[in-house]
Amino acid sequence: MASKALSVAIVGGGIGGLTLALALRQRGIGAEVYERSAELREVGAAVALAANGSRILGRLGLRDELAACSAVPTELVYRHWRSGQPVMAYPVGDSYEERFAGPYFGVHRADLQRILAGACGKVHLGRQVTGVGADGSRYRLEFADGTSETADVVVGADGVHSTVREWVDDAPFARYSGSSGFRGLVPVERLPSLPDAGAIQFWMGPGGHLLHYAIGDGSVVNFLAVLDEPAVWPGESWTEDIPRERIEAAFEGWHPAVREMVGATTLYQRWGLFGQHPLNRWHRGGVVLLGDAAHAMLPHHGQGANQTIEDAVTLAECLAHDSRDAALARYEKLRRPRTRAVQRSSWVANALLHLPDGPAAEARDAALERIGETVEWIHAHDALAAAGRG
Repeated sequence: MASKALSVAIVGGGIGGLTLALALRQRGIGAEVYERSAELREVGAAVALAANGSRILGRLGLRDELAACSAVPTELVYRHWRSGQPVMAYPVGDSYEERFAGPYFGVHRADLQRILAGACGKVHLGRQVTGVGADGSRYRLEFADGTSETADVVVGADGVHSTVREWVDDAPFARYSGSSGFRGLVPVERLPSLPDAGAIQFWMGPGGHLLHYAIGDGSVVNFLAVLDEPAVWPGESWTEDIPRERIEAAFEGWHPAVREMVGATTLYQRWGLFGQHPLNRWHRGGVVLLGDAAHAMLPHHGQGANQTIEDAVTLAECLAHDSRDAALARYEKLRRPRTRAVQRSSWVANALLHLPDGPAAEARDAALERIGETVEWIHAHDALAAAGRG
C-alpha cells in the first residue's frame, strides 16, 4: 500500500496529536484527530519551546504566529537558593537562535494549542476512545458513545493515561521520582524582588529547586517549584490538594523572590512527578504511540513538549516515505534511543539541582560553566535530518 493512501486516526488533540495531524496533512496523508474533551482547552500552564521543537513548528509555517504570543528569554541563569547569587549565566535571545537554528519561546499552552488547532482544521471533539481492536488489516477505534471508526494507522497521542497504550504494551507505566511540584502563573508586578524577570532561571537548593520563565508579552512568569517529598506518593491521583501555608513553609529561608513566587500561586495543589518505565515496544501492527503515551519524562530539561513535537514530525516523515509497517518500525528505531537518553538525563538533573551547599554543589556549579556544550545534543538535534529529510 502506498503510504500516502493510508488513513490515520490520531487519538488525542494535544500538542503531539495536532502537530502530527498538521505534518501529515502537509505531506498529503489523511489524518483525523479524535479528542475526548468537548472543547480544546489547555492542560497545564506554559510550554518552553526549545530550538529542537520551535524549529519544527517553524517549518510547519507557525513561526510568526508563535512569535507574536511568546516571550524570548534574555538568558539562562542558575542561582543560589538563599543568596540569589548567580552561579552561571548563559545568553539566550538571538545568540541562542544563531547557535541552534531555532528560537527559544516561552508560550502559554493554550496559545500553542490554539495555533496548532487553527492550522490543522477540523478536530473531532467529545470522542472518547474506550478501546482499540483489529479489523482485518485495519484497526478499529471504539468510542464511549457506542460508535466506531477504522483506519490503517492508529496513533496514541493520548497522554500519560493512554488508552491506546494498553493495546501496544502492557508494561507498568508510572514510576514516582520521589519529587513533587507546585506550579503557578504570576504577574511580574507581584515579584518586586525578582532579578531579571525576562530570563529563564533555576534557583538551586537543598532538597528542591524552582524554575521560572516569562511567557506571552513578558508580563507573566510561569514557575515550577520542585521538592524531594513525599517519599511515597499517596493514592492513585497524580495531584494532591495542599494548603497554601505548606507550600510557603517548604521554601522558608529561600531568597525573597522565590518566596514571593510560591506565595502568589493560586494553585493549591502539588503534582507527583512520575517518569515512564521503558516500554518493550512503541507499536503493534498498525497501532503506534507518540509523546507522553510512550515516554513521559521529568520536566527538568523542559523537553516534554519538544520531544513530542520531534516524535510527530518523525512519524509523519516515515509514513510519507515508507510502507506502513516499515514506517512504524523506522519511527520506533529513531525515537526510542533519543527519548530514553533525554529521560535519563532529566532524572540526573533532578538530583543535581537539589544538592545541599558543600563540595558536591561546588563541583556541579563548576560544571555549569559548560552548560552550552552540555545541552547541545538536546537543543541542536534536527528530527527531520535524523529521519533522512533535513
